[in-house]
Amino acid sequence: MVSKFKEALNSGKFVVTGEIGPPKGTNIEKMVHHIDILKDIVDGINVTDNQSSVMRFPSVGTCLLIKDHGGEPILQMTCRDRNRLALQAELLFANTRGIGNVLCLTGDAVPVGDHKEAKSVFDLDSVQLLETIRIMESGKDLGGNDLNGAVEYCAGAIVTPEADPIEPQLLKFEKKISAGAEFFQTQAIYDLDNFARFMEYARKFPTKILAGIVLLTSANAARYMTNNVPGVVVPQYLIDEMASAPKEERVKKGIEIAGRMIARIKKEGMCDGVHIMAIGKEEVVPDILAAAGL
Repeated sequence: MVSKFKEALNSGKFVVTGEIGPPKGTNIEKMVHHIDILKDIVDGINVTDNQSSVMRFPSVGTCLLIKDHGGEPILQMTCRDRNRLALQAELLFANTRGIGNVLCLTGDAVPVGDHKEAKSVFDLDSVQLLETIRIMESGKDLGGNDLNGAVEYCAGAIVTPEADPIEPQLLKFEKKISAGAEFFQTQAIYDLDNFARFMEYARKFPTKILAGIVLLTSANAARYMTNNVPGVVVPQYLIDEMASAPKEERVKKGIEIAGRMIARIKKEGMCDGVHIMAIGKEEVVPDILAAAGL
């Protein structure tokens, strides 16, 4: 069965996805509240998988909650924590529970997280995970054994248009497409002129691109991302714009900037949609969409 998210991607509409970061613990009340906010206003809800190597409530469990609340989940799977046996087993389980979308990631390095003594796995990388899904769709597992029932997924990956140098990123982008990536969600972008240049290249390939929009909440946060997050560059004029806002107006200014960017992306037809990452402030996503005129 074709997922609702895949139908949206293929419909020609401007696709909007959101993101949920599961909690560190069993108190899921706030997360469920965010799911209820997003479920009817976006075409899919991404669920991070131990993001930044920090142990959290599982992605697949959150996807099941999204299904229960009437939303369309996009399962994130990183290769850092599981070998090929566990990854394939989770793909089988998720598909039987009606989860039809997966975003394939290699995963952040363990030392950046909160369990520095943990052992990395990285049995597969994101390209190999995409290939695994396509093999499993053919009715086989990675060992060449027959499956008693194949999976079916709309599978995607990430790309970083602001990477410097960009050439290794473009090479990986093409490998992911060859491996079966139907869609890409980008790392956060802020320089839309540079993104437009990337899209001139990306449009040569049969895949859908969703621009990653991360909500700015302060000038300091913008500087931190620029200085510490690889592939994210916030232009100085946006940092200055955030700095000019009074403390109590900073989130409002970030909403305005995000809405302005989305509106331009849609008006100029830069790509196929946007992936909005409000990072714990999912309650403002409706305001971002309103600011964008959506």
